[in-house]
Amino acid sequence: MRSFPVSDPGTPDRRSPARYLLWIARVQTATVVGGAAWGVVWMVTQALMPATIGRAIDTGVTAKNTDALLLWSGVLLGLGAVQAVAGVMRHRFAVTNWLGAAFRTVQVTTRHATRLGATLPKRVATGEVVSVGIADVSHIGNAMDITARGAGAIVSIVLVGVILLVTSLPLGLVVLIGVPLMAAVVAPILRPLHRSQRHQRDLQGELATRSSDIVSGLRVLRGIGGEQVFAGRYREESQAVRAAGVRVARSDSLLEGAQVLLPGLLVALVTWIGARFALAGQITIGQLVSFYGYSVFLVEPMRTLTEAADKITKAHVAARRVVRILNTEPELPDEGTRTEAAGAMVDRPSGLTVRPGRLTAIAATSPEDAQAIADRLGRFTDDEVTWGGTPVRELTLPAMREAVLVADPGARLFSGPLREEIGGRSERELRDALYTACATDIVEELPSGLDDEIAEGGREFSGGQQQRLRLARALAADPEVLILVEPTSAVDAHTEARIAGRLAEHRAGRTTVVCTTSPLVLDRADEVAFVDAGRVTATGPHRELLATVPRYATTVTREEEP
Repeated sequence: MRSFPVSDPGTPDRRSPARYLLWIARVQTATVVGGAAWGVVWMVTQALMPATIGRAIDTGVTAKNTDALLLWSGVLLGLGAVQAVAGVMRHRFAVTNWLGAAFRTVQVTTRHATRLGATLPKRVATGEVVSVGIADVSHIGNAMDITARGAGAIVSIVLVGVILLVTSLPLGLVVLIGVPLMAAVVAPILRPLHRSQRHQRDLQGELATRSSDIVSGLRVLRGIGGEQVFAGRYREESQAVRAAGVRVARSDSLLEGAQVLLPGLLVALVTWIGARFALAGQITIGQLVSFYGYSVFLVEPMRTLTEAADKITKAHVAARRVVRILNTEPELPDEGTRTEAAGAMVDRPSGLTVRPGRLTAIAATSPEDAQAIADRLGRFTDDEVTWGGTPVRELTLPAMREAVLVADPGARLFSGPLREEIGGRSERELRDALYTACATDIVEELPSGLDDEIAEGGREFSGGQQQRLRLARALAADPEVLILVEPTSAVDAHTEARIAGRLAEHRAGRTTVVCTTSPLVLDRADEVAFVDAGRVTATGPHRELLATVPRYATTVTREEEP
């Protein structure tokens, strides 16, 4: 009973949380309407049962008419059968609505996060994204789930009110006035609940961000002895989340209490008035039994309406976070139309020229300058860079990402089989990439080799091993232009020398840029560009620059200037 496309979730309405929820409902119109229809049938059959029982008592038991008793008993049995079928179908549609809303939200959020790329961590906290995937999708799904029972509750309450008005005008008025009155009493509870839930969601997002920061930097924290400090901060923020949760629970408990108390008061009132009318002869015994049955039945649709109000409120809070992410725009506009470029790449701000088919090294006095050049060449920042005379902003972003790969120290390993993590178009290319990165020994030490499952972030590997595996992944991708930022900073000198020699051979004839100050790597480059204060001040072979440019020699040998 799949009713939503897996590959294309559609374009969401991100103007407001309410419009986003309405968009979800419109996209799932078939299942939402189907669920509501079955919900109405399911609830209406229950609403008709007290009337059927009352008729059986008046025409069968009181009148001692066996045929009438059997007839109305058969009607009651038929209503029960219809209710059972309708209940199953309503539940199926409700689950489909939940799954459709939840996973469509995951799809549109993930798709937009992919479109944002490097912009996402700059604009949206990690906790925000984590909270969407953990809690918010569930609340949005619940809002679609409740539509089936909510529609049935509304129709059944109206139906019961009409039946009571026809049977007894005072009792009908009690129900029709009492239901809106209870809704008016519940409304003031929802407002503070909405505020407290939104505040708790914000605090949970901040706490999730803090947790992510602590986990990712745990080794550094242990190295500098900062574990206790961050643990203390985490405890403080955790207590703030707990306090906010208590405030939410306080409002929630009032709502839960109202779900029991208010319908119970209505039941008691209707039963009391009905009993007085029966004693006065204004209604029959069967009608009194029906009124009592209706009073008990009304508890369920009334609780469903208050539950719907609660779930829609939570969904509105959750949708606010989703809309916030969807309204985040990429830093780089994708306005290009060209898909191909060839020739030398020129970074005008620094004066760097990267000639095609050569291994170019960038040695910068400041690592930040080298990283900035790498970002510009890869078009992670919008600046004056040309490729074969064509401004790179005229190329589409997908084309740039396909042709130019920037591998910096911030890259991460993901969980899953190591073979899939490294990639490569063939087994040979995969093995060559591992060999070039001197990572073959890492694979050999794993119990299942390339088929071994690695943990998130490659936590089972040392820093040097992770770096070599990330380098192998970049090499296996085999892009037209490969830009490596400090690819050997965490390995020993012997391994670094082997990687430098193998890298030059592996990428022979293809454009490669390496940002490094390692003499071992610089010595194998076809050309070295020395960057000082953000500008290229000298170019040439490593040994020539070492002999003729004192500032360069100081930078790569790490000696103090005289």
